[in-house]
Amino acid sequence: MRSLTTLIAAALIAAAFPALAQAPRPAPQTLPPLHTLWSLKGKTNTVYLLGSVHFLSPDEKFPEVIDRAYRDAERLIMEIDMDDLDQAQVQQTMADLGLLPSGETLQSQLGPEAYGRVAAQARGIGMNPALLDRLRPWLAALTLVQLNLKKMGLEANSGVEQKLLLRATADRKEITGLETIQQQLGMLATLPLTQQREFLLYSIEDMERANAEINDLIAAWRKGDTTTLARLLTEGLDQYPDLYRPLTLDRNRQWLQTIEDLLDERDDYLVIVGALHLVGKGSVIDLLAQDGHRALQQ
Repeated sequence: MRSLTTLIAAALIAAAFPALAQAPRPAPQTLPPLHTLWSLKGKTNTVYLLGSVHFLSPDEKFPEVIDRAYRDAERLIMEIDMDDLDQAQVQQTMADLGLLPSGETLQSQLGPEAYGRVAAQARGIGMNPALLDRLRPWLAALTLVQLNLKKMGLEANSGVEQKLLLRATADRKEITGLETIQQQLGMLATLPLTQQREFLLYSIEDMERANAEINDLIAAWRKGDTTTLARLLTEGLDQYPDLYRPLTLDRNRQWLQTIEDLLDERDDYLVIVGALHLVGKGSVIDLLAQDGHRALQQ
């Protein structure tokens, strides 16, 4: 299991771990379930860190512990400020950063062999490859991944952020972002062409493995299995370090001070970021521990 984009498709649900038996023959006991959720105690508040899955099945339900964290939090922080997104501006940013100059095509960026693989994958999920011709490799990758996830029955509107966005909007809870949409897309758009090609081709490999791996990935999320999730991230870092580092580890470091500053606030916060940012060495949880903060998995 080496996929990053497949991980986006996994579900976040609770699962219990069996308790140890006690002599002589006690009634069965169950330890509290663990989730991809941590809590940090500030001076007078609590900061919750929730690992999100951006695409989910519409029938996925949140476990009660996530509902409790949401209810407890006065404010939410996501990777980007989703309730104030200007869709027209987002589309313009996508065009500015993601479209090739006149006279260039995706095939000219990739070469015949790599483009042939991309075109075959597009046709396999019901898309005309010609629709990708004007896209830079990073945007072609995101487009194919999103369509493939949709084909698998997973939707962005059912993801963690979108569901909590709807609740927070109805409850009039403030939402802010750790970065802007320009910064987020800019990280991909400014990757050298070689890394953009890697990202696109790796995404295709992801899709070819996705159906076989999705059940294992879902199981890891349901158990809050940080060991498995960290291994997946480590494998990606080992295989594509120049791609994974700016998309994961560098952003973790950029977010750290903002999250630490929340511990001096009075309000309780729910911080929601992709689950891979919270597991393994160099994760937000690891960096907080290095600074002397103890995050408890919920």
